[in-house]
Amino acid sequence: MTKAAELAKMGEVLTNNQIGGRRNMIINGGMNVFQRSTSVTGLGASSGYFSADRFKIFSNTSGRVTMSQSSDTPNGFGNSLKIDVTTADTSIASDELFILSYGMEGQDAQMIKKGTSEAESLTMSFYAKANASANYVVEMYDYDNTRNNTQAFTVTDSWQRFSFTFAPDTTGALDDDNALSFYPIQIWLHGGSNYTSGTFASNTWGSVTNANRYAGSRTSIFDSTDREFYVTGVQVEVGSQATPFEHSSFGEELALCYRYYEQWDLFSGENIWVGTAIGGNPSCIMQYLGKKRTAPTITIPSTGGSGSGNTFTFLKENGAFPSGIGTITSSKISDRAFRLNSSGYSGISAYHAVLLYSNGTGTMQFDAEL
Repeated sequence: MTKAAELAKMGEVLTNNQIGGRRNMIINGGMNVFQRSTSVTGLGASSGYFSADRFKIFSNTSGRVTMSQSSDTPNGFGNSLKIDVTTADTSIASDELFILSYGMEGQDAQMIKKGTSEAESLTMSFYAKANASANYVVEMYDYDNTRNNTQAFTVTDSWQRFSFTFAPDTTGALDDDNALSFYPIQIWLHGGSNYTSGTFASNTWGSVTNANRYAGSRTSIFDSTDREFYVTGVQVEVGSQATPFEHSSFGEELALCYRYYEQWDLFSGENIWVGTAIGGNPSCIMQYLGKKRTAPTITIPSTGGSGSGNTFTFLKENGAFPSGIGTITSSKISDRAFRLNSSGYSGISAYHAVLLYSNGTGTMQFDAEL
């Protein structure tokens, strides 16, 4: 094939099935956005979102890891996600597992046409390395219909790009809504006998049989405190060819992450918002930086400071503390905004302006994750 033909073919591949000019179904695949923390220790006892935005761990093990943002990367990347074992687990209970996972809303996965006669192949790719050779598993998981497809890979102490094409699945359509429907990538790093005692089936869609999901000669990342695993450049795209990783600006990736999680830094002794005392009870409406997937869970740090034991205090319009201070709570929570309000205040005139005052430091968190 001539150079011109190669370029034409690449152009055809890069434009297949694009929606909004974006090939990659994964947000933050380059591991650039870490709103919660760039390093979290002691993970392993429970599941959750702890470090890299949009990447969740499913975990049930007595082993422990530190998850962090690392500058150890393949060429062309600035960051990776590092999983570093700090406590080994060599006595593995039957129900143990450790999975690095990414979930999607059903409405964002309609282009794969799953459950129809025109279902599409999907290609998953990522860069990974470890401190030593290890045999792990990648999985696609249909949450709506409890179906999955698995493939195995072997990581070494050098960066490699792994690519897997998953066959179309003509069974089980995905719901067209904002709820969890599909895990386009799950990286298995550890499993007990509940997940290893069956027979491994590579690149075959079917109803989930837990015993098959990590079956075969698999490594447990918890077999030694020397174990490390690095990953970046995570991409899932429609079609049977892995195209070059689709780099996006940090600002674009952060804005996409805001749909699922956002946090605000608080500074002690700052007037941060203007509100109104309705009937003598002060309140203010606050808007998120990005519209949320659904009304989020709001966490307000329980730090105190001058004038009150609360994180926030309402002040009079002249900046003075009122004669009585009540407890502030959140209410009217929607996917766009929420209200901070209080009763029990005295010394604030009805319908006058008030200032919301931050008494302490910390972060407000808005969680609408899947």
